[in-house]
Amino acid sequence: MNTRANDQAPRLIDPSEAAFTAMLAQVEARRREFSELRHIPRDMVDEFIRVGLFRAATPAKFGGDALPPAEFLRKIERISAVDASAGWVASFGSALVYFASLPLTTQAELYRDGPDLVFAGGLFPVQEAMSEPGGYRLNGHWRFASGCAAADMLGVGISGGQDTKGKPLTALLKPEDVEIVENWDVLGLEGTGSNELRVVDKFVPEEYTFVRGGDVNVDEPLFRYPAIAYAAQVLAVVNLGVGRAALDYLTEVGSGGSGITGAPRLADRAYFRIELAKAESLLRSARAFFYEITETAWEIVLRGDPLDDRTAGLLRLAGTAAVKAGWQATQIAFTLAGTGAIYNGHPLQKMLRDAAVPPQHAFLGDGIFDSAGSVLTGGTPFPGFI
Repeated sequence: MNTRANDQAPRLIDPSEAAFTAMLAQVEARRREFSELRHIPRDMVDEFIRVGLFRAATPAKFGGDALPPAEFLRKIERISAVDASAGWVASFGSALVYFASLPLTTQAELYRDGPDLVFAGGLFPVQEAMSEPGGYRLNGHWRFASGCAAADMLGVGISGGQDTKGKPLTALLKPEDVEIVENWDVLGLEGTGSNELRVVDKFVPEEYTFVRGGDVNVDEPLFRYPAIAYAAQVLAVVNLGVGRAALDYLTEVGSGGSGITGAPRLADRAYFRIELAKAESLLRSARAFFYEITETAWEIVLRGDPLDDRTAGLLRLAGTAAVKAGWQATQIAFTLAGTGAIYNGHPLQKMLRDAAVPPQHAFLGDGIFDSAGSVLTGGTPFPGFI
């Protein structure tokens, strides 16, 4: 089942700060291209590979780095501050944590050519699959397959059974076995290429299916960290990056010259200073909570202790708080920027549209507050929450 999205060998890995900075410069230079293409092209994904993002969740036993979550999240935050779509696609370097639930023989086959594997999944709506000896026969459509155009492996969601306790399975397919239906026409994050996947009469062996967040077969710290919470965090951190970029832009502009009408510069107006300071506090507070609970959970995992429901619930809560703080900070920046921000070419236009999308994700919606509140008050975690 091992495959590559192109025939070129992976580039040499360079995890240095200089290489990462050079990659960010490429993202900045090409972000308009990403929006026009409506996906991040493979050659840019290769640059993400080169700085180690797509081995960040590969087990060390298969040559990966299995990075601590906070280290990976900070990298995605930095990319997202330059371009949110690039950050969103790069964030799926974390998705290989799911592969730890596969049989070790399957994992060995997937990583046979190296630890840098690009995975994308259109997991919903979950489809019924026909059970056959040794696996499943698949037919159907799946949506929101971010980064699918550059993937080495694709996943789709199928119904589970008694063995999975009713939880859905993800079935892995080679890109040549899947049709990408290009229907990604959206308000923001247009460069993520989150198109629909179509599969017609394809067989997937049982050993190439797994439960997301299910029991793992790799005994390394990263794979004891809650996978569903991590999946929400890598998306939430995109908005921390966008919010940071929006406030930095606003601060620079506000400290500059007078406005369009010749009025005093923004930084000389009390309302501007007050609202900017409030937005800065909002974003930094959410960010501090986000990384604090991430580090706390990681320390528990490193000690070898089981992660309690309360800490896992706080991880989910911090993700939703972060995504909403990034969105609110960007809205404030747009409002304070004044009339010029209404023009389509204004930098805050794209930031505003991009920041509007992550809060709509099912992992990050308002329902998470209810679920988190239940856990914090000693209630039973809602299904799929932790």
